[in-house]
Amino acid sequence: MIVRPAREEDIPALSAVAAAAYRKGFAGILEPLTIVAFDGPFFARRFAEQLPALKVAEAEGGVVGFSKTTGEHLDMLFVVPSRHGSGAGSTLLAEAEGRGVRTLECFRDNEPARRFYERRGWRLLRSYEREFAGKVRAFVFYGKD
Repeated sequence: MIVRPAREEDIPALSAVAAAAYRKGFAGILEPLTIVAFDGPFFARRFAEQLPALKVAEAEGGVVGFSKTTGEHLDMLFVVPSRHGSGAGSTLLAEAEGRGVRTLECFRDNEPARRFYERRGWRLLRSYEREFAGKVRAFVFYGKD
């Protein structure tokens, strides 16, 4: 598995990964109509503007996941649901940490993501609520030394 900078031609695959990850990962957290709004075209528009911030995990010639960072903050880390447990998430996270990423945020109720980060040495710094997709939602903020 390799991690490389995202290219413009990756946008359709990255958008598909993000939409699938939202459907699977947030089904019990967000309302169905909210999840539907975060579809491939939504992410394609967003990623076209943020390409330099994206890194791609590639295995067997295909995109299996990606990360998006802003400075020292991990904004997104998604893996194709069928590739969970394959090492793609760990590889992306290690690559981001190697570039100095030290904080991240996730939904408080996203237990699989929280376990993933905690097993890799991230620690909970605080819990809070903020607006996301038109509603106030519970989040957690993690840090790593």
